[in-house]
Amino acid sequence: MKISIFGLGYVGCVSLGCLANNGNNLIGVDISTTKVDLINNGKPTIVEDKIDTLISDGVEKGRIKATTDYNSAVLETDISIICVGTPSTKEGHLNLDYIYTTAKEIGEAISKKDSFHIIAIRSTVLPGTNLKFGEIVEHVSGKKRNEGFTIISNPEFLREGTAVDDYYNPPVTVLGGDNESALNTMSELYSSFNAPIEKVDIKVAELIKYVNNSFHALKITFANEVGNISKKLGINSHEVMRLFGMDKQLNISTYYFKPGFAYGGSCLPKDLKALNALAHDNYLNVPVLNSIRNSNEFQKDIAYDLISSKNKNKIAIMGLSFKPGTDDLRYSPIVDVIEKLYGKGYNIKIYDKNVSLAKLVGQNKSYVDEKLPHLSQLLTSDLEELLEWSEVVVFTYKDQIFEGLKIDESKVIIDLAKYDSLREANNYEGICW
Repeated sequence: MKISIFGLGYVGCVSLGCLANNGNNLIGVDISTTKVDLINNGKPTIVEDKIDTLISDGVEKGRIKATTDYNSAVLETDISIICVGTPSTKEGHLNLDYIYTTAKEIGEAISKKDSFHIIAIRSTVLPGTNLKFGEIVEHVSGKKRNEGFTIISNPEFLREGTAVDDYYNPPVTVLGGDNESALNTMSELYSSFNAPIEKVDIKVAELIKYVNNSFHALKITFANEVGNISKKLGINSHEVMRLFGMDKQLNISTYYFKPGFAYGGSCLPKDLKALNALAHDNYLNVPVLNSIRNSNEFQKDIAYDLISSKNKNKIAIMGLSFKPGTDDLRYSPIVDVIEKLYGKGYNIKIYDKNVSLAKLVGQNKSYVDEKLPHLSQLLTSDLEELLEWSEVVVFTYKDQIFEGLKIDESKVIIDLAKYDSLREANNYEGICW
């Protein structure tokens, strides 16, 4: 394929070398004559393992050249990959001047083209950038998106020091776009890479890199706080985290990565509180661990605000325990929401097939007696009657008994558990989707 790469910094240089090595013809574009000259002399613009050989081989074989002339680069290629920088401002926002300048340049160039042009944004940009980029190209070129050109969001996942290997072996190749033909072309470009190709919504593709890197930062600070606590106690922190990493069922898995309602139960709140207390007793500040409970409480507030915003009084709660298949009410997040709703005068009724007042014992009974002493007045065993009575139906967790329920269109559905079968309802709203 004939490809122009805009920006010959870290991502651009690696893209140039790797794509040329796959047999494509590349033109690098940059405002820096120094970078252009380096590439044309067969030398990389960065220091990175293996890239010097890829660039020199590509130039020697006639697959790589570089220029400051963006017009000729676009006119001679079918795909332009954007790799220009997006530095931070003092306030932490992205400086997108280079991105939008490139949009104007490409728009100017494709105004002179008769053939369709694909633009792929590889730079790390926030959701909405793809759309604005397209608007600029439309304005400058006089052509319509998906008629004369299209724009794909194609984030990179490169680490300095292993960038060439990462380019060929990414965890996933993400393509966000609204033109199926262009998505298929980009899929073909990456078809030899050792990774699944995911075609997703444009804004999903724009957000994923920020989510990845923020979580990587969280993992480092989490491990450091564990290390600080371990050191105070004379414990081998690396041995602790080695064991932590061995659990691929929960710790290193997708199990808990499902946006939704707050956590609860007897273990997570208690053990997190104990670890925070242990750090405090040893005069250690653990801001990440300390912030977890606050974030969880905020998610309960979001659920309450969502319910109360509907301006309805009769609230049906589908599920009281902290998860399905148990009658454990200890720290069940919905209990706190119900307590607040009840205190504000809402009319509440609850259905949970596993919860029976007669069978609640020990700490489980003590907890609910403290939080919901009037629970006996709220529980019902008649699901059909409850649905008929309600104005708002709140689903708190996934349970087979709730799948496929027929709910009258007049009812408001609030979903804290992500029931796909309910999402087509007229008055449906999820907690964070």
